[in-house]
Amino acid sequence: MTQTAAAQAGVPPLSDSLFDIGAPAAPPEMMNLAAHALDHHAPDDKTCLTVVSDEGAARWTYGEMRLAVLRAAGGLQVAGVMPGDRVMLRIGNEPRFPILFFGAAAMGAVPVPTSTMLTAPELARLAKDADPALILCADEERPKDFAGPWRVMGDAGIAAIMAESPAPSFAPTHSEDPAFLIYTSGTGGRPKGVLHAQRSAWARRMMWDGWYGLGPEDTLLHAGAFNWTYTLGAGLQDPWGAGASTVIYTGHRDPTVWPRLVAQSGATIFAGAPGVYRQMLKSGADLSPLRALRHGITAGERTPQPLREAWEAATGTPLFEALGMSEISTFISCSPSTPVRPGFAGRPQTGRRIALLDDHGAPVPVGEMGRLAVSTRDPGLMLGYWRMETPSEGEWFLTGDVGVMDADGYVRHEGRGDEVMNALGYRVSPGEVEAALQNAPGVAEVAVAALPVRADLEVICAFVVAKPAEEVHPAAILAHAETLLAKYKRPREVITVDALPRTPNGKVRRKDLVEAHRRDRG
Repeated sequence: MTQTAAAQAGVPPLSDSLFDIGAPAAPPEMMNLAAHALDHHAPDDKTCLTVVSDEGAARWTYGEMRLAVLRAAGGLQVAGVMPGDRVMLRIGNEPRFPILFFGAAAMGAVPVPTSTMLTAPELARLAKDADPALILCADEERPKDFAGPWRVMGDAGIAAIMAESPAPSFAPTHSEDPAFLIYTSGTGGRPKGVLHAQRSAWARRMMWDGWYGLGPEDTLLHAGAFNWTYTLGAGLQDPWGAGASTVIYTGHRDPTVWPRLVAQSGATIFAGAPGVYRQMLKSGADLSPLRALRHGITAGERTPQPLREAWEAATGTPLFEALGMSEISTFISCSPSTPVRPGFAGRPQTGRRIALLDDHGAPVPVGEMGRLAVSTRDPGLMLGYWRMETPSEGEWFLTGDVGVMDADGYVRHEGRGDEVMNALGYRVSPGEVEAALQNAPGVAEVAVAALPVRADLEVICAFVVAKPAEEVHPAAILAHAETLLAKYKRPREVITVDALPRTPNGKVRRKDLVEAHRRDRG
């Protein structure tokens, strides 16, 4: 889009890197996230959710899903859960997960989704921080040696909750009341709890036009698991809020399955991380069914331009990328109404107030790099970090990313300012991985960073200094990591170095390690 075209679209050329076009409608004073998704105009007999497994497909209409969610809400109340209590979910990729997530929200409790890949120590740390009134943990997902003062319900208790008499209605929560709590990695090695308000569901409406081009006639096929926030938001909250239909696959992760599911379900939009699109292109599968899609959407990590071009050449369908974070979800994107601009993540969605700031908190001139910030007035911004201070600078919440904005408001993402890694769409703290590896066999010092091994692939790498007179065995270090870290957090490579490069004040220069060992430059 040229500057002239931008002006014609209602976006005047910018001189400073501050984008503020339009405004979101204010959320209603009384609002419940689950009611926003399920208690609206969609016909009761319309398909709400289809879950496809290796054994077949199960379907829920809007009427059936609303009843299942209200039953779960009633069951949680009978179990003693009160409004505002945290309910931690450790359930696999299966339909009970969304029913219980929305059931907790429906009664005014605060669901806390967790990954089943977390080890017992990791889960215990989260439970200690979240202080849940109840942990719902499927029997097969209960890790060894997981113990504590928490009340835990397994499969039998979960079944009783889901079979209770339904709650009479959705709880009359206010838009500023807590809705759900998710955990994301930080640079200090301690996962941070991100507490979202009920209004977050209302704010997501800015994505419906600004990213998906979503309407009630759509069927969205999402490649993520239920406990991933990308799936809970883009796969469930948004299609349901718009009265559309969702398809989730829980079977064997074969990349050739997605074209078949598109053909079987009549999906109009496909959602996944860039790696899913890459795997499909490399699978050798017949991609012709994908031509029936209107488009695909992608988030979680940067979408390389060669991948976008290869996808569009193979399928004839565009890919629309979005940039976001756990604290606000996506807020910069391309869409059917915002053309893709190579090298840029997209443009702030209408209603967002976004800036790139200098070190003094002022917007930098267009074309200069700055710190990416979101207005604290944004209705989609979290309530704050759970039991932690939430940093802000004037009216701005600093995302920790850096980027460049052009005169049309398009933003080029230049990466994380805090060195948080991205592993297959998950944010991973180098400090957390380093802490887990510091006592591994033969390790004197360790630094962890994302290492580019191809133009389109980075892996988590551990750079290790051996103890005197000892040898470092990568297999032993990786085995050690298996006992302490979820699979997506574990290093894929171990490189022995003589010493870790440091700044004069002793901080490890991770970027120097990466530059010395990266293999993406031929």
